[in-house]
Amino acid sequence: MSGIALAAAGAVGAVLLAVGFVLGRITARRGRRSADPGLGTPVERATFHTLHTASLAAPPLRAGLTEETAARAAGRLRSLLGTEALCLADRAEVLAWDGPGGGHHRERVAELVAETLASGRSHSAHTGCADDSCPLRWAVVAPLTGEDGVLGALVAYGSRESAVLVRAATEVARWVSVQLELAELDRSRTRIVEAEIRALRAQISPHFIFNSLAAIASFVRTDPERARELLLEFADFTRYSFRRHGEFARLADELRSIEQYLALAGARFGERLTVTLRIAPEVLTVALPFLCLQPLVENAVKHGLEDSAEGCRIVIAAHDAGAEAVVTIEDDGVGMDPEELRAILRGERPSASGIGLSNVDERLRQVYGPEHGLVIETGLGAGMKVTVRVPKYRPGVHPAA
Repeated sequence: MSGIALAAAGAVGAVLLAVGFVLGRITARRGRRSADPGLGTPVERATFHTLHTASLAAPPLRAGLTEETAARAAGRLRSLLGTEALCLADRAEVLAWDGPGGGHHRERVAELVAETLASGRSHSAHTGCADDSCPLRWAVVAPLTGEDGVLGALVAYGSRESAVLVRAATEVARWVSVQLELAELDRSRTRIVEAEIRALRAQISPHFIFNSLAAIASFVRTDPERARELLLEFADFTRYSFRRHGEFARLADELRSIEQYLALAGARFGERLTVTLRIAPEVLTVALPFLCLQPLVENAVKHGLEDSAEGCRIVIAAHDAGAEAVVTIEDDGVGMDPEELRAILRGERPSASGIGLSNVDERLRQVYGPEHGLVIETGLGAGMKVTVRVPKYRPGVHPAA
């Protein structure tokens, strides 16, 4: 389990300890008046209520700390703590207020939060409210933290000083901080994925693009219709490869892009390139990381044709393997020294002969786990066979609409 996951588990446990205790006392009093064995004990009901409320507050917080997300989460957090009012603030302003008293208490939030922003610790203080009818007499300010330090504060308001509220508010603020850290991890992961896709796009060889356009030009006078078809294939291939949305794609879409790539390669190499497709229809809808197959096919073309004077046969197959879809890309080209390949996959030896291999291998492992990296069989003069295994269904893995 990762450090963030452990922190999240610890924070939830702390919330249950502090907040569940408060709710447990309330429900215990109610339970003495009307106990219903079918709904569990008062403590069990309090625990369920705490977990349910926390689960409702988490999604907006996982999008980061903004006015919109704070407004959506504040009511849930106030319910979680059972306080008269609650506010969320960043380092500059109040982002959301839930409960009464916001009209005249907002002005003092910056003053209350200043100490916590400076120290990074929770503290409690009298609100100093001059309105005798206002229930907000005491405030607990707890820091919201992230990788860059204190991001803001949670302020819980009560009618009196309470050590239990101080502890509960502090633990809820820690839980909120974990959600904000997870939000930052999500954003970091998105940036990493985008960088990896940009790297793959950069590896779509300018040499290949130049040769494709040269091949198309060679048919303009001798076979205008074929030139037109190849130009459309080139346009569709580049449009798909440089699309700006979607981390995942259907296998059918990846294979269509590969067919376009091979049509362009075939225009250049002619009869030297032979391609066989063996695709089971039932796996065409399986989602997999965007642009994870095309670099493997480009690698096969390079090893089979560009590095050899002989012809090359490439076999692309995909079949159903129970809970997984298995895709293989095999060529009978010059192959590669296994030790050199291991160095490339470890990132120790960048090489044009390993186009996209380490990138694709790392992306598959990130999405599906270390057991789903590339399986590569090769040897000098023995060709290369690359196997990709992906689960047919995986939460969070969906093709772009």
